[in-house]
Amino acid sequence: MRSSGEKTRVLLTGATGFVGSHALEALDTCPDVELVAAVRDPRRLLPGFKGEVRRGDLRDPRYVDAIVRDVQVVVHAGTWSSLFSHRQESRELFLKPALALIDAAVRQGVSRFINISTTSAAAPDCAEDPNSRGIPRYFWPHLTNIVRIENHMRNHSTWATTMVNLRCGIFVGQRYGLGVLPILLPRLRTHLVPWVGGGRTRLPLVDGRDIAQAIVHAVRQPQLAGYEGFNIVGPYSPTVRELIDFLHSEFGYPRPHFSVPFGAAYLFAWLMEKLDRVLPGDPLITRSIVHLLEETGATNERASAVLGYRPQHDWQESVRLQVAELHRRQRRPMALARPV
Repeated sequence: MRSSGEKTRVLLTGATGFVGSHALEALDTCPDVELVAAVRDPRRLLPGFKGEVRRGDLRDPRYVDAIVRDVQVVVHAGTWSSLFSHRQESRELFLKPALALIDAAVRQGVSRFINISTTSAAAPDCAEDPNSRGIPRYFWPHLTNIVRIENHMRNHSTWATTMVNLRCGIFVGQRYGLGVLPILLPRLRTHLVPWVGGGRTRLPLVDGRDIAQAIVHAVRQPQLAGYEGFNIVGPYSPTVRELIDFLHSEFGYPRPHFSVPFGAAYLFAWLMEKLDRVLPGDPLITRSIVHLLEETGATNERASAVLGYRPQHDWQESVRLQVAELHRRQRRPMALARPV
């Protein structure tokens, strides 16, 4: 990104989150990177970080304009997520700040904007191609906003600003209290969760440390231009059945007792969402959860060829680490949306 001997100044948003904290660790050890962390609460940064900290809220337009000055690369790992409903919150807390950050980066002539997305954006039809357009899902407002961000990147890539979209698989590993595992584990204990499609679809699990490696490659790779999309998954994607069998043998979680096809699962999830209006707590299952179980067919082929990405962390090791951490820290089932 810079001439020989010069450091690349990289702004990292969401530096205290799952992806951001792993990216912080990896980028902070790169001798050719000068790292700037954009956070709301610097006290949550990993101990030992000595780089520049720019404190503020991405919902503040003045802050967004200020943080992209004097940087060559923006890595946008900041997020707010929801697996169900929360249309307005997703728009205000996730979509609008991301679009504003992209626009500010282009105005300031930032050389590269790197975004963290999901392989589910185009699943199950087109996810094998990381450059394919995402498919909006009316039943999952947050995923629709992810697709909007990808499209905004496509429309705003220029000769001066390269847009790099990393469609990551399902997050697993340390420092992650959200996602599929925290949703799945308490629901397995109810004995009400079925196999969906016989548990035959593959889950593209990926450790946070591997995502961080991909980010480092995306920062350093000079031969990128325009809009570039990459799938980022682990070295092996287990089937749903393999994952649940592993959870059963390692931690004693019950296996499902029956199976339903995807069509029936979507219908049942729709019913659970409707009943959510009168029942306390989150639904047992939502259509977004069923969607996450759809086959993506995502591989690292393009990321390996173009970026040199080589995932290192076995899914079983990552699941062990995350489940052990959840057992220590999680006192109640995970809500399907972050607190506002």
